[in-house]
Amino acid sequence: MDINILIAEDDKDIVELLSLYLENEGYKIYTARNGEEAYEKFIVEDINVCIFDIMMPKLNGYDLVKKIRETSQVPILILSAKNQDNDKIIGLNIGADDYMSKPFNPLEVIARINAMVRRNYDYNTEEKSKILNLSSIKINTETLSVFKNDEPVYLTPTELKILMTLIKEPGKIITKVQLYKNINGEYIETDDNTIMVHISRLRDKIEDDPRNPKYIKTIRGLGYKFENND
Repeated sequence: MDINILIAEDDKDIVELLSLYLENEGYKIYTARNGEEAYEKFIVEDINVCIFDIMMPKLNGYDLVKKIRETSQVPILILSAKNQDNDKIIGLNIGADDYMSKPFNPLEVIARINAMVRRNYDYNTEEKSKILNLSSIKINTETLSVFKNDEPVYLTPTELKILMTLIKEPGKIITKVQLYKNINGEYIETDDNTIMVHISRLRDKIEDDPRNPKYIKTIRGLGYKFENND
């Protein structure tokens, strides 16, 4: 399977470094020096994974993610010098699947990109026409469509992975570490805010009352579980 990765970054050295490592993994790389150029290439090329900086000319990374999320659920990794917790939360809330701060270890970037590719490729090769029904939630694993009360719910790949992990074993407590491993393939030290923000966004999309969730329950000090109360 050919995987095309789009890197939007105005630092030439970072682009060359990432391209070197990613091409060594067998990926085809497209690059852009600003957000507008990145969006134009995204529209024209068949892009499978995106790596975006935040502080770019013409169109910043946040706005670029928002524009792409209007039409696509392609996996997106933000790689930014903005390293405050609030920056990460904003990035995840607008639709990014992961957020890494600069300076970064290129091997960790590769590990996270490989995990994104694995989890999306695994979804696309699962048994076809399989529909999971639980309570008012329905998931078609062929089309990766999610419905709540027969209305479409648009999830990012990370949100879909979390939901699939929880919904496959209703009532079972899944720890944050287990969820993180399912999302990224292997555990990499990270802030718990990453999982918490994804869970919060997922609740906003599938719960009637996200502040008093019916399905995705927090088990304090342990993790989360999916409850079927219907």
